[in-house]
Amino acid sequence: MTNRPRQLVVVTGTGTEVGKTWFAAATVAALREAGVRVAARKPVQSFESGAGPTDADVLAGASGELPDEVCPPSRSLGVPMAPPMAAESLGLPPFTVAELAAEIGWPPGIEVGVVEGVGGPRSPLAADGDTVDLVAALRPDAVVLVADAGLGAINAVRLSVAPFDGHEVVAALNRYDETDDLHRRNRKWLSDHARVEVVVAPDALATRLRN
Repeated sequence: MTNRPRQLVVVTGTGTEVGKTWFAAATVAALREAGVRVAARKPVQSFESGAGPTDADVLAGASGELPDEVCPPSRSLGVPMAPPMAAESLGLPPFTVAELAAEIGWPPGIEVGVVEGVGGPRSPLAADGDTVDLVAALRPDAVVLVADAGLGAINAVRLSVAPFDGHEVVAALNRYDETDDLHRRNRKWLSDHARVEVVVAPDALATRLRN
């Protein structure tokens, strides 16, 4: 990894379809609007070709970069499977977490760098590891764990936080509705009982990362 940002953040989720990319992109956009020099990276992505914007497209739209700067074309795999499986199905050689980490580069002077993993913490990212291993390789300043705010949030967050022992973890409750009693109780339980730092909006996360 070249030109490490002043603050490096890895974004993961409790699983797929929890809004990880949306939350990451909205946070990047909020940082950029606040005048923070921010960039986003997706070390590898897999997707269904022709199904709409890729994660790299969405992140690039928020950061003002090109999609190929966010995710190298060689790591953009048009098969909707975990990346190492997608690579195998496409007849591509296997790649390692160390290779993905080494390929991440940043423009000089970036204040906040946001790296998005795939799926949940233990979803296969490379032939030899997952986002937990990527975090170990990158040693970020914080890990952001995106979770749905509704039923099952507490269990999902607690299980997903555990592999990141020793790292600073922030739980981001996506689709949070202050008028929803369950959402409010989930937030309070995670904060008071599980002792997890919680944010409920991209703007709040952006403010936290600026400090």
